[in-house]
Formats: sequence, C-alpha cells, structure tokens
Amino acid sequence: MATGVASVWVPVDDMDRAVEFYRDVLGLELTDQQSQWSELDADGLRIGLNAREGASEHADGGAVISFRPDGALESEVDRLRDAGVRFTGEISEHAWGRIVPFKDSEGNDLQLYAPPQS
Repeated sequence: MATGVASVWVPVDDMDRAVEFYRDVLGLELTDQQSQWSELDADGLRIGLNAREGASEHADGGAVISFRPDGALESEVDRLRDAGVRFTGEISEHAWGRIVPFKDSEGNDLQLYAPPQS
C-alpha cells in the first residue's frame, strides 16, 4: 500500500536551464544540485530533476505537476508570462477548481491549480 508521494522525477535535457526555471521562475527552493540529479522543495514535496540520457526520447503525455499559486491565479499567470513561460491553454473553470497549463524549460507539462472558491 502506498502511503504518500516521496518525490516526483522530471526528465530534463539541460540541468542548469531546468534548475534556473524551477528555482528562479517558479520560486522553488533548490536543496541539491548535481550534473545528473537536482532536487527542489515544493512546499514539502521533493521534485527531482533527472538528466535524460542522450538516447532517451521525449514522451508525449505522461505525468503533469500541478502547482498552487501564491495568490491569485491570474496574477501568477501574468508573472510567469512576463518571465517568458509558454502557456499551452487558457484558464479553465471546473467544479473541482481552475487550471491553466504551461510548459517548463524542458518541454514537460505543468499547470497552475486553484481550488474552487467557497
């Protein structure tokens, strides 16, 4: 039985570029940086950046990491757009919350998530 998520691994092509994105653009705390593996703290969840081997192909689809913005969703979208982040869709409204998809520096799918307002 699984008791929780220990970490999330994200494949990256360029470790320095990926660290810069997750640390400087998203604002996560870098806790370890090496050439093949780096770790960031996302409010208690460990995100590992794992260097792709040269022969490894990029996959379509797969896991998506959802981040909670610190403040209004629209404000964070504006901040990230100003930082050069590429959004792949607009904010969508759902009964379970609001999301907006974007890409990290390595082409991985990410999103911002805001829970429904009561």
